[in-house]
Amino acid sequence: MPDLLPLLGSALVLGLLGGGHCLGMCGGLMGALTLAIPPEQRGRRLRLLIAYNLGRILSYASAGLLLGLAGVALASSPLAIGLRVLAALLLIAMGLYLAGWWSGLTRIEALGRGLWRHVQPVATRLLPVSSLPRALLLGALWGWLPCGLVYSTLLWAASQGDALHSAALMLAFGVGTWPVLLATGLAAQQVGALLRNRGVRMAGGVMVMLFGVWTLPGPHQHWLMGH
Repeated sequence: MPDLLPLLGSALVLGLLGGGHCLGMCGGLMGALTLAIPPEQRGRRLRLLIAYNLGRILSYASAGLLLGLAGVALASSPLAIGLRVLAALLLIAMGLYLAGWWSGLTRIEALGRGLWRHVQPVATRLLPVSSLPRALLLGALWGWLPCGLVYSTLLWAASQGDALHSAALMLAFGVGTWPVLLATGLAAQQVGALLRNRGVRMAGGVMVMLFGVWTLPGPHQHWLMGH
């Protein structure tokens, strides 16, 4: 467990730093979900927004567990190093995207659009949201929205070689994204303005790239852990 704590902290910070991307990908959706709350339910808006996000985070953890099982199967094979290198490169690409220096990672999101085309009609039938279980289920479906940040983090989590650790890392990542999207749902414009700030995005992008460099296999990992 002590060895997992730094990784959980990294996943949490990665979710926080990726808040700008989450705002761009999901901010509009969060606003739409808020508007879809029936007028008689507006007094329960905070609870419904929490249920949306809880469902989304649980879907991340489920995806982490599923992909983590595949990672365990590959852990003892030569492909394990390749998976870790791919995860590191995707994290570096995500950092470049967050900083506004390269947007090639958005092409990877196209890979998940086929799945989302099947999920979206089911999600639409849950509107308008009239209960907490309905909001939780809608959030769980929302978690499968194509997202390069989630894909990058999933591969990084799966490369740990333990399915439960992968699920825990994705859970921590989801918790990290929570404040931004919850604030967006509550119409906190100041948060959105802060995360769209050029300096904040560049700083976040550099931090995510450093996570990617740290994920790359090599002797530099021991040096970084020692410092």
